[in-house]
Formats: sequence, structure tokens, C-alpha cells
Amino acid sequence: MILIILILLVVLVFLAIGLYNRLVKLRNNRENAFADIDVQLKQRLDLIPQIVEAVKAYMKHESTVLSDVTNARTNALKATGINEKIAAEAQVTSALQGLQVAVEAYPDLKANQNFIQLQEEISDIENKLAAARRFFNSATRELNNAVETFPSSILAGTFGFKHEAMFDLGTEQRAKSEETPKLNF
Repeated sequence: MILIILILLVVLVFLAIGLYNRLVKLRNNRENAFADIDVQLKQRLDLIPQIVEAVKAYMKHESTVLSDVTNARTNALKATGINEKIAAEAQVTSALQGLQVAVEAYPDLKANQNFIQLQEEISDIENKLAAARRFFNSATRELNNAVETFPSSILAGTFGFKHEAMFDLGTEQRAKSEETPKLNF
């Protein structure tokens, strides 16, 4: 009888160790996925001053659009945690969308080779960001599933694992992205 109880305890201990290790791997996978996003965000932030300078020559009276982009970039560079970076990235996306709408009013700018090259680079980074976000959200979903399902939920609460936020637009940004852009000529 004691042998059966001892075997059962050993099995439970190994099960707990396995569940804990799985949670750690999932958390690390999520953090690694965000590091991939961080690299793409850094590249995008590095391109912003170049695109702002290219646009400045053409858009003398659009200083608010340019300052919005610059301020969003500054806030993104100051963001530290994952949730702060997600919020700052949404602000950068919104500012870049406003810049794109303003650029539509300048045909000469749209034909400028430097601007075209910068747009292509930003478009490439945006595509890479979208892929990195999908991977991050997949890693986050896996972690959240493990944290919330039984029996790993017992260990998750004990060792401080919690439900993590997905990388999404947020309600305000989502509403803006569904609006049709207004062009003023």
C-alpha cells in the first residue's frame, strides 16, 4: 500500500515538473516572438526620420502630420514593456497612416525615387511585422491556453504565470482602420 502511494506521489511530482517546464517553454516562446516584433519595430522606427525628411521638402504646411509621426516614434522608443510597446506601436501605425493620407495630395512626392524606395522599405517591414505579430499571437494563445486549462492552471497560478495580452489594434485603432480615409485637396 505504501509503495503504491509512493509511486503515485512520484508520478504526480514528475507530472508537475513536466507541466511547469511546458509553461516556462511557452512563456519563453512568447518572449522570443515579441523579440522578433521588436527587431521589425526598430527597423521601422529607424526609417521614420528618413521618410520625414523626404516628405518635409514637399509638405511645408503639413507640419502637424510630421510632428505626429515624430512624436509617435519618440514614444515608441521610450516604451519598455511588451504592453507599452504594443500601445506605442499602435500610435506609430496611426501616425504613419495619417502621413500616407497626406502624401496622396502630393503627386510629385509620390514620384520621387527616394520616397518610393523608403515606401517600399516600410511596406516590406510592415509585411514582416504582420507575420511576426501573427507568430507572437500564436505563441501568446498557446501560453494562455496552458495557463487557463486544467491541470496546468493549478501550477500556473502557483508560479505566477498569467493570461497575457495579444498584439492587436485595440478598439480605437480598429475603429480608425475601418474608416475610409478622407483626402483633402
